[in-house]
Amino acid sequence: MDDHETAGGEPAGPVPTSPTGRVPEWVLHEAAGRPVQSVPWRSDRAGPARRRGRTVLRALVVVPLVILLSLGAAVLVGPSSWPWRPVAPEAAPPAAPSVTPPTLTTPPDRPTAGREAARKPLGRPLPAPPEGGAHAFIALQADGVTPVAYDPCRPVYYVIRPDNAPAGGDQAVHEAFARLSEVTGLQFRYDGVSDESTTLDRPIFQPERYGDRWAPVLVAWESEEQNPALAGDTVGQAGSVAVSLGDGPRVFVTGTVSLDAGRMPEILAMRDGAATARAIILHEIGHLVGLAHVDDGEQLMYPEARREVPDFAPGDLTGLAVLGDGPCVPEL
Repeated sequence: MDDHETAGGEPAGPVPTSPTGRVPEWVLHEAAGRPVQSVPWRSDRAGPARRRGRTVLRALVVVPLVILLSLGAAVLVGPSSWPWRPVAPEAAPPAAPSVTPPTLTTPPDRPTAGREAARKPLGRPLPAPPEGGAHAFIALQADGVTPVAYDPCRPVYYVIRPDNAPAGGDQAVHEAFARLSEVTGLQFRYDGVSDESTTLDRPIFQPERYGDRWAPVLVAWESEEQNPALAGDTVGQAGSVAVSLGDGPRVFVTGTVSLDAGRMPEILAMRDGAATARAIILHEIGHLVGLAHVDDGEQLMYPEARREVPDFAPGDLTGLAVLGDGPCVPEL
């Protein structure tokens, strides 16, 4: 259950550049043992995760995942953020003291700051199980300890592209997000259907489509032609994008979840197929909010899906409790 790697260890997709044309540096993602991208202009794309698998062994559905390192959904763990600053209109000639000074405006690369931001978190994560368990995070703040997470003081919207959705697929998505909201305290809210054509190379701010806000998380049922990362046994991919203001904390603001429209109907048709599909989606949206893989086979974030682990386990819940308690960042 993880993200995608290319056979030669090179990242898939084109090498991104910053708005100034600078080419990102490559750093090593220790958990995956593969290069990941670190963009100096401070937009962090947290790594796509995906499941795959066709083999059933002794009533065990094995769905290994690998990390995709593409421009559309790459894990960016370097110390990068967008150095955003308020932009003032061109200075006017000196005027009498009674003239109103120029007001600051929002740059065109992001929404108006603080949209739907509450004064306190909208919910609280479930208490971590006392026994704890193995868990890991995809990206950390500059202190090297605190994980990058979504802002708990505002809702996280998601949309679904309905094309190619299998019977029961969208319901499994809604149930998975409801479970994630319950566990993390983050308020995931369904915002309807979308006509976005692909989850790859996706702009995080699309005012012409979604208005003055960060683009919602996009969930799409895609073919191999629409998303080449789903070729072969790969059946899912997910990741989020983090931004920061100056030296402030990095915060996830949107992401994507790509599910294999060809393979998922096979999974849903299996015995316990609905539970297996839900577990796959839970694993993927676990990556969406910042969980990485672990080596403990008793956890849902283990790189193989197992019927005996259909839901988040103690280690997963411990990590999700931390991710649900991230900082509120109303200035973004």
